[in-house]
Amino acid sequence: MLSEHTVKKGLHQSLLGKGRIAVRFRNINVALFALAFFSMVIALLVTFGSIIMKVSADYAGHYATSSAYVLSTRIIKEIDLMAKAARSNAVIEWLADEYNNDKKIRAYEEMSSIIEELYSNNLYVGLNKSLHQYKVDEDYTTDSTLPFTTLDENNSSDAWYFECIVSDKDYLLTIGIDYVLRKKRVWLNYKVMQNGIPLGIICTGLDFSHMAGELFSQYDNTSLRGLIIDKDGIIHMDSSLLSSKDFLHHDLEALIQEEFSDSVFLLAIKSHLSSIQGYFKAIDKPTIIELSTGPYRHAAIAPIRFTNWSAVILYNSSSLLSMSLFMPVIATMLILLIAFAFASNAMGFHLIFMPLEKLVRSLARLKENKGERIYGVERNDELGTLSNTIKDLFTEANYDALTGIYNRRSMESNLQRIMEFLSRSNSLLSVLMIDIDYFKRYNDTYGHEKGDICLKAVAQALAYNIPRTNDFVARYGGEEFVVVLPSTDRTGACMMAKKLLDNVRMLNMPHENSSTAQYVTISVGVTTCKVTYGQSWEEYLKYADEALYMSKQSGRNRYTYLDFTEKQK
Repeated sequence: MLSEHTVKKGLHQSLLGKGRIAVRFRNINVALFALAFFSMVIALLVTFGSIIMKVSADYAGHYATSSAYVLSTRIIKEIDLMAKAARSNAVIEWLADEYNNDKKIRAYEEMSSIIEELYSNNLYVGLNKSLHQYKVDEDYTTDSTLPFTTLDENNSSDAWYFECIVSDKDYLLTIGIDYVLRKKRVWLNYKVMQNGIPLGIICTGLDFSHMAGELFSQYDNTSLRGLIIDKDGIIHMDSSLLSSKDFLHHDLEALIQEEFSDSVFLLAIKSHLSSIQGYFKAIDKPTIIELSTGPYRHAAIAPIRFTNWSAVILYNSSSLLSMSLFMPVIATMLILLIAFAFASNAMGFHLIFMPLEKLVRSLARLKENKGERIYGVERNDELGTLSNTIKDLFTEANYDALTGIYNRRSMESNLQRIMEFLSRSNSLLSVLMIDIDYFKRYNDTYGHEKGDICLKAVAQALAYNIPRTNDFVARYGGEEFVVVLPSTDRTGACMMAKKLLDNVRMLNMPHENSSTAQYVTISVGVTTCKVTYGQSWEEYLKYADEALYMSKQSGRNRYTYLDFTEKQK
């Protein structure tokens, strides 16, 4: 076991940790109340400007909703048309039978009629079986119905296809580059299904730059800034760049978190982005945020339906009142608030931190003594719930659910701890590896329910002979057990092995298919060695397992001693 000094040192460190938490609790308590105080003061100071602020918020929400509506209306139209193409019987039949020319022609005719209504004037089709890619436009000929390339999973330009085909959505919207026109485009990839199996993908594109200009040209950039961001917070449209050539530059990509420093706004953006699970529905509403820094006083985040993009509008309003006339009142309220925060902190210490200190002490002792009682399990409050949860987790983590003895995880950690202690004085350590003879036959003969009963009975018989505090038995796995005997020489270990053999025999549990006896028996492997620095517990288990193997080879129902020290020479 670890020294008393080490335990006390650990307890001291734990208590220091508690002290730091208590200080932080006090400081945060004061800070939170101060924040509430200043929020209240600011709310009073801006009473006369509340109407202007309300209008600012309404405008931000209106412009954000309007922007989202314009984009979603355009995109919804494209989605409906693509759905019509993807669900067309002619298209499905062709993708299911690619080389049937008649079906291909009918599919091309069907898609060509849809192209006339699309924003773009062409479609791309990828087939899942052959990975051929076709191009369809309104002026197709028989020669143009041949595939123009083969999709390659290792080609980044073909990622649109493979990402969509494995997704759980009917369609995917992505923003990519048209490297021919050097412009951003909105790519709409729609899955073609037959009986729940994807046959391929139909793809079309919208001119993103044109959509941006059409959307933001209506805005007055002196009082309003409009952005379109994707689910990762990347800005793909920015009205402040309308007069700049960078507005249409295809390489321009910036994170919205890098463009703004207002903490309230960044927190809202972070919350909004983290809440995106898929494409927005019609019921999603815009979020209005009041900003505290910068030229803008309100921001609105509006989801764009049927996409995972959002319209962000920032509206400029500077109608705030000076706080200088209210400083005496503010100072008085601040003093009262801090006094209240310290009183709250003192109450929190007695209600929370003092019981937590007792819980920490009991857990520190529990680490050294598995029988230690956890403080607070009898309490009927949150701390009682926590204590009982820790108790349940501790039991689950350290004890085998079936037999009630230590599990393998606990065995490994305890054996490592014991070896660290014994290595300081080169003390002896004995390890026994135990296996129930022909246990598989037992299960096959009597069933797994009887097998579980057998395991529990053998575990209890083994544990009955472990009287010393530092000795322990653990279930190693299946029908194997390990007994650890610190400061025990060869003679003591062999005596223990004999006792364990006799105790299991005395259970007299019938085992008619055993080749050793008509009742349940065990085989035991024993090894002993002085513990030295650098040894691992795996070595002890290895030699004990070798000794167990020798017992099995010799007829089972016996023990075999293997000298660890001799094996090391």
